[in-house]
Amino acid sequence: MSSDPHRVTILVYDGVKLLDVAGPAEVFGEANLLGADYRIALVSTTGADVTSSIGMRIAVDGSAAAQPDPDTLLVPGGDVYPRTPVTRDLAEATRNLAARAGRVASVCSGAFVLGATGLLDGRRATTHWKIAGELATRHPKARVEPDAIYVRDGTMYTSAGVTAGIDLALALVEEDHGPDISRQVARSLVVYLQRAGGQSQFSVPLQGPPPRSPALRRVTDLVTADPAGDYSLTALAKRLNVSTRHLTRLFREELGTTPTRYVESIRFDIAKSLLDQGHTATHAAAMAGFPSYESLRRVFARELSLSPASYQRRFATARREQAG
Repeated sequence: MSSDPHRVTILVYDGVKLLDVAGPAEVFGEANLLGADYRIALVSTTGADVTSSIGMRIAVDGSAAAQPDPDTLLVPGGDVYPRTPVTRDLAEATRNLAARAGRVASVCSGAFVLGATGLLDGRRATTHWKIAGELATRHPKARVEPDAIYVRDGTMYTSAGVTAGIDLALALVEEDHGPDISRQVARSLVVYLQRAGGQSQFSVPLQGPPPRSPALRRVTDLVTADPAGDYSLTALAKRLNVSTRHLTRLFREELGTTPTRYVESIRFDIAKSLLDQGHTATHAAAMAGFPSYESLRRVFARELSLSPASYQRRFATARREQAG
């Protein structure tokens, strides 16, 4: 290991999420017990202490401007973003620290702070699945990857929501000290060194905005009410009293997909919900309208890089339902 200390500067602010700060800090601290030398400093724009999103006071080590050049700059997230614009002083402090840092990282909505400085322009990035669309809208020059746990683009790192900051910190430790140390840290903290699947496995089914077109909203209603029904293109067009060409155009123009893939996505969300409730994968496949378990397994592999059984082990309710 290098004998030189590695300075980690964490820029905090009022409303910051405590776990976004503490999770990565614990990873670096645990690595120190194994021979690393991370020097962690919490800073704010003015040097004043801040209040976290749960009301706990966070004492800081000084102002952003007074800190030595960081090897790693970490910007955690907070519920305040993207609900409100990033303040000018926070954006300026981030930009100034980033210009002096060896690498820059964000956790969750901290990506909005990086975006406000222009640091994400032309780069790949991610954030919490709930707000990934908003990040892409606000910062169209960034290439947002909504399903990633974390993304590295050169010396810029962004991560998904909350606990994904731990995944990111483990990756940084591995980059600095190799896989053996990061593996020991993960085992000590009782977390996965590398989680299987992306953020989609954590998203809430059927929570996307409804289609604007009445015809497409009707498709959602039909499939949700009777997932096993016939929703071929011809059958849907007939039930909606439109031509197949018109229906296909509506899906392409508004949703950027095909009728077949959209129906499949609704069934997929229904199957996830059934698995969450404790139904067997075979039963969930049938109830959600999939022709077989194998067809459901293929969709899970494509969308989540997980099998239905693996997904269920992570998220099934504690009280298991008896599937008939």
